[in-house]
Amino acid sequence: MSGTAEPLPLALPQRGPILRESRQLWAALAALIVLPFALDAIGLTLITATDVVIFALAVLGLNILVGWTGLTSFGHGAWFGVGAYAVAILQTRLFPGDMALPLLGALAITALAAVAAGGLILRRRGVYFSLLTLAFTAMLYAIAFRWTDLTGGENGIGNLHRWAALQEPGAYYAAVSAIAFVVLVGLWRFRRSPMGSVLVAIRENEQRAGFLGYATNRYKLAAFVISATITGLAGALSAYSHRFTSADPISIAFSGELLAMVVIGGMRSFLGPALGALFYILFREFLSIYTADWLLYFGLLFVAFIVFSPDGLVGIAARLLKPFRRVPAEGAAMSARRTGASGRVPARFIAEGRTEGPVLVADDIRKSFGPVAAVRGVSFAVADRTLHALIGPNGAGKTTAFNLLSGMFRPSGGSIRLDGREIAGLEPHAITRAGLGRSFQITNLFPGLSVEENIRLAVQARHAAHFSLWRDALSIREVADDTAELLRWTGLAGIERAEAGSLSYGGQRLLDMGLALATRPRLLLLDEPLAGLAAAERERVGDLIKALSADIPVLLVEHDIDRVFRLADRVTVMADGAVLVDGSVADARDDARVQAVYLGSGTAAIAAKPRASAAEAETLLAMEGVDTFYGKSHILNGVNLAVRRGEVVALLGRNGAGKSTLLKTLIGTAPPAAGRIVLGGKDIAGLSPDRIARLGIGYVPQGRALFAGMSVAENLGLGRLRRLTGAGIHWDEDKVLEFFPRLKERWNVDAARLSGGEQQMVAVARALSGDTRLLLLDEPFEGLSPAVTEELFEAFDRLRREIAIILVDHHLDLALALSDRTVALERGSVQWTGESRLLREDQDLRRKVLWL
Repeated sequence: MSGTAEPLPLALPQRGPILRESRQLWAALAALIVLPFALDAIGLTLITATDVVIFALAVLGLNILVGWTGLTSFGHGAWFGVGAYAVAILQTRLFPGDMALPLLGALAITALAAVAAGGLILRRRGVYFSLLTLAFTAMLYAIAFRWTDLTGGENGIGNLHRWAALQEPGAYYAAVSAIAFVVLVGLWRFRRSPMGSVLVAIRENEQRAGFLGYATNRYKLAAFVISATITGLAGALSAYSHRFTSADPISIAFSGELLAMVVIGGMRSFLGPALGALFYILFREFLSIYTADWLLYFGLLFVAFIVFSPDGLVGIAARLLKPFRRVPAEGAAMSARRTGASGRVPARFIAEGRTEGPVLVADDIRKSFGPVAAVRGVSFAVADRTLHALIGPNGAGKTTAFNLLSGMFRPSGGSIRLDGREIAGLEPHAITRAGLGRSFQITNLFPGLSVEENIRLAVQARHAAHFSLWRDALSIREVADDTAELLRWTGLAGIERAEAGSLSYGGQRLLDMGLALATRPRLLLLDEPLAGLAAAERERVGDLIKALSADIPVLLVEHDIDRVFRLADRVTVMADGAVLVDGSVADARDDARVQAVYLGSGTAAIAAKPRASAAEAETLLAMEGVDTFYGKSHILNGVNLAVRRGEVVALLGRNGAGKSTLLKTLIGTAPPAAGRIVLGGKDIAGLSPDRIARLGIGYVPQGRALFAGMSVAENLGLGRLRRLTGAGIHWDEDKVLEFFPRLKERWNVDAARLSGGEQQMVAVARALSGDTRLLLLDEPFEGLSPAVTEELFEAFDRLRREIAIILVDHHLDLALALSDRTVALERGSVQWTGESRLLREDQDLRRKVLWL
């Protein structure tokens, strides 16, 4: 977190894509000029060329929803039909002989209809949104087909007129092309605007966009209306082109064709859908010569693109050109990061207080999920410029309380006041704008966007131009300056261009905290910000949070109890959904009830207990010269690793060293580019994850990844369903419950209703279920209270007599106490291998090997 690094010009990382898109504008203009001549050369007419441009307009409008915002519309042909019918009715009944007024009226009618329809349809998300668009189209089709007096019924509306100057097909093609190019320029500006960037954020993670302060429903409605209006414009131009309109464009089949054009062209690219429209027209014109069933073959081709090339023709072109483009290999995303001292939080991120007394007051807040009372009458107050810790055992209700404060859940009762203003029950974006920012227990980012884009979106949310659909988002100097400053302060400078999803878990933690701070909060909620961080990073971020609390009050949930007691000004302890203690650090530390339900024996006592090794001489797993890439990032570099039967191996290193990637390489989700992985004499390198799992490897990922809507029994049942192969010890229900007896009491409870510690037990039990001989544990103690950590540690210690274990965890004392041998990684390479006992006993060696 360097205090001397120069702020970066944040426009620069995005100039590459912008320049490419500006070149695409010129390419589109050239294509519009060349298209009629090219089609004429293959025997097609100017009318066909006009259809290509009209369909391209329609699918570019649809792509605002599908490609930009992530909303799949199965009924967008309705807007094509509305535009066509509106222009036809207006010209034949109100403005005979005119073209401009009917066209403008058609756009207005389409936009107003889209506002009304969008206001209803957008109340639902995901598949329900898609089904509502389908139902809407079916309803309009029935109306258009049966309302003969208005729409002409099955005969449609004919005899539309064009101005004399546009009677010739060439002249009309030129007019349509001019309109299309103007719309294309507008879309280019829109894509670069603040609103355009927020639509992409909604596609990536709508929930997080709301917690940055964006009213996402408002943005989606704007996108829906703009998308429908552009598609309606295409429909109106089509009616003029063919001098006729009917109910056919409103049919479900036509909507499917529009969606297919978007997918076949490439929905994540700017001009890809237009390319799909050209492909569709050519396919239709030439294949229909040979068969009347051409649409069937087009549908099969659509399915093929979804399965084999979801990025469409643009993606195929990129893959064909890849051998001719030299892309230098890069290190792991975190390797370019520049760190150092951050200093005080920049003044621009500090919101001024507005009242005397506590900043936040929670009074008797309650929340029940059915018969389960998760939060029961919790009350506490957070004073200005303090660090207030909210602690308790797993399942105490801390995260639920956070969710009540930030608006994710609506309280069943009680009051929440921020600076004297009641915020209980408000939407998350309204609470964020009121001055409450938060991070999440499970990192909540925009994974497909860069680090810089994540921060810029958060900063932009409080700028006056956040809803602009024309201004260049990268030209807003204040946003760029604030983004650069926040990147420096959080210690993310140097990795601005890295995708957020490619960062190590520790890097994602820092970015998550940066997003919360960027909203300029009056109060900052941090939910386990130290979880998953290496020792040195944990120290640095802990000091950063303490320094931050001198300017912005912080409410902190954290299980690193020693650090909490050292940093906190005040502590609230929860247990079983209620407040156990609310007072000073001494009050919480010395309270017998807190010690009984939360603290356990402590890490030092657990680590000090002698542990007998169960390692045998026979090698179970061997990695030889393994290289693994994420895209162009070279993560693992020539890794050699051996694990004996019954051995516990600790895999340690700094954040971004490649530890989690090594586990993913073993289980097959990150297949190696080179090297051998031999399990029990069989080479498993490159096998699919399901085949590797059936060969006896159980994997517990960081974050647990449970089937949240299923019970404990169902999670474990799925775990062993296909793993009865004889590859390892058989773990049936009774054997699993011997190690995790607590799960027997929760057997029929949904996994989402369990505490964090119980969820971790389920994740381990699921990985064991079936026939297993090697267990991969990624941060198994993360986010657990000391008492639950001790319970899990003892279970792992007993497991060593049954199976081999590879353990990744940042709790060094626990990892070294549990393991027989340690492998230390640095920048994807093995830097040290030896007995864990040496690192336990020699602090100087530990600092040298693990870069502490």
